[in-house]
Amino acid sequence: MCAALLRFPDARLASFTCSFGAADRSTYEVIGTKGVVKMDPAYEMVGDLKSEITIEGRTQKATYKKRDQFGPELVYFSKCILENMEPEPGGKEGLADVRIIQALLESQQKDRPVRTSSVGELTRPTEEQEIHKPPVGKPHLVKAAPPSK
Repeated sequence: MCAALLRFPDARLASFTCSFGAADRSTYEVIGTKGVVKMDPAYEMVGDLKSEITIEGRTQKATYKKRDQFGPELVYFSKCILENMEPEPGGKEGLADVRIIQALLESQQKDRPVRTSSVGELTRPTEEQEIHKPPVGKPHLVKAAPPSK
């Protein structure tokens, strides 16, 4: 299990907990000064995803039909290799991820906050990159048991 508190510019904070030894959960929540965005479930690949946005007391709900998340990633990444294209997210995004993980580990070892450096401006995927694939079924565990104490 890992839990962390991340500090961002303008006094913004993020906290998270990740664990393979906890009950199955697929949720995230972003809490701002005027409202909340919640996805529950947020990461499932076999069911619909549901969002709830509450701003100043008014709530809107939306459901996004299930679909394959990973097949399109493989198709896109393969196309990038075959056509010598830079994938998005690219190497800078991966470098940022590695720097954050290294800072989390260093913070845990030194028992103090650790600052990371910027990797520069990151580009984001566009809607033109979206690839649809039909939904997949829930995989069956093969010779696997839940984590033990």
